[in-house]
Amino acid sequence: MPLSEAEKTFILHGVDENFRQDGRDREAYRPMELETGTVQHAFGSAHLRLANTDVLVAVKLEIDAPFPETPHEGKLEFFVDCSANATPDFEGRGGEDLAVELANTLASAYQSRQAFDLRKMCILKGKKCWKLYVDILILECGGNLFDATSLAIKAALHNTQIPKIKAVNIDGDNIEIEVSDSVSDCEKINIENAPVLVTLCKIGQHCIVDPSLSEEQCTVGSMVVAATKNCVSTISLLGSGSLHQDTLFQFLDFGCKIANRLNEALMETLANISVTNENVGFLK
Repeated sequence: MPLSEAEKTFILHGVDENFRQDGRDREAYRPMELETGTVQHAFGSAHLRLANTDVLVAVKLEIDAPFPETPHEGKLEFFVDCSANATPDFEGRGGEDLAVELANTLASAYQSRQAFDLRKMCILKGKKCWKLYVDILILECGGNLFDATSLAIKAALHNTQIPKIKAVNIDGDNIEIEVSDSVSDCEKINIENAPVLVTLCKIGQHCIVDPSLSEEQCTVGSMVVAATKNCVSTISLLGSGSLHQDTLFQFLDFGCKIANRLNEALMETLANISVTNENVGFLK
């Protein structure tokens, strides 16, 4: 529902005073809850809820042929489905443009080897590799979709078990891959440097993170920064607003700082889930 001018002014003044309408400061996120292993027949999965934003991610695997230009790498593909029940804006074909934009941003963020090294997905150079399908279902949209989705993806990849290859039999052009069928005979994916997406919104003269739906309507410019511990893997401007050059560099520094903070909290949470086998909330 569009905001009135009075509501926009109220939000603007709150951001200016570093006291947003829900009591947060400009750098604070809303509470999150995370579950892993929620999809029974997937190789890995995660369910993350950020306030009213609800995202489910499942990872599937299959053996495929690598691309000719990258014969020593595996494949990674993102598919986003925006449920019509997530928000009235997704009814009909309303969610398709957002789904394509989100999938493209994620593909760009994971393209760098410093972010995610697909060489470890190679089985036989130039012949066979693992292909990872990352399916993302947007169950509810309450703002800040890019951040929530990236955290859910990283958690799902952490939960993913890749079966070990027992044997590779080559008979001319015929290649047979023998895969272990034991649940305990699997390998984990190294997601330490996998990127975290941070959405930065400029409201008035200040930058905020984790915008709510109402705050997104007040922004004069938004940018998504995909950052790892070592680099910025991609940046993407959202909407029709523009940013001054000085603001752009400010956003990059701010986004990297927030991404590192999010990554530390997520990795600590995933470690706790692995030890206790219980799903927990974080950033409360």
